[in-house]
Amino acid sequence: METLEIIRKAIIEGQAKQVEQEVKTALDNGIKASQILYEALIPAMAEVGRLYEEGEYFVPEMLISARAMKAGLGLLKPFLIGSDVKPVGKVAIATVQGDLHDIGKNLVSLMMEGAGFEIVDLGVNAEPEKFVNAVRDQQVNVVAMSALLTTTMTRMKDTIHALQEAGLRDKVKIIIGGAPITQAFADEIGADGYASDASQAVTLTKRLLALS
Repeated sequence: METLEIIRKAIIEGQAKQVEQEVKTALDNGIKASQILYEALIPAMAEVGRLYEEGEYFVPEMLISARAMKAGLGLLKPFLIGSDVKPVGKVAIATVQGDLHDIGKNLVSLMMEGAGFEIVDLGVNAEPEKFVNAVRDQQVNVVAMSALLTTTMTRMKDTIHALQEAGLRDKVKIIIGGAPITQAFADEIGADGYASDASQAVTLTKRLLALS
């Protein structure tokens, strides 16, 4: 089995140490970082997303695979930065103000990275101004907001309003998610879309940016 296929399989199986070892081997053998990214890491995470959508994988398996992917990506990043490889998009992500839950946000971040997006992680309890500054100063083209509490859902609307007030709303796509969030709520507050899980967040973002 060739190295790239071994890497792909190891990510799907969540074998982080094997991924690191095989990525190092691939780089030592002269395989370009961009080739490893596009022919092993990204296809592996696409397969993980498919397995999740079909009910063969659940959140724990998806998280383990995403962490294995991140282990490989960490080794590739220095090489990718020095090459012409550009991310497919830049996503500012956070749990909104008043909410300290981050498991869902972190999983979405990992899945987004696995799909080739650059992530600007604004953490938890992020006030609207943090999103405004990220859009203005870091040229993100997607804002992703998470909330696990019904009491913090309204902060999503506040954030969208802040982006409108700053004249930045038309520069970004806005997606939202979290346990109490629905498509109806997304429509009500003027978000561009709602995703019920990390895999759908990737699919939605690609669609909004016309990448798929």
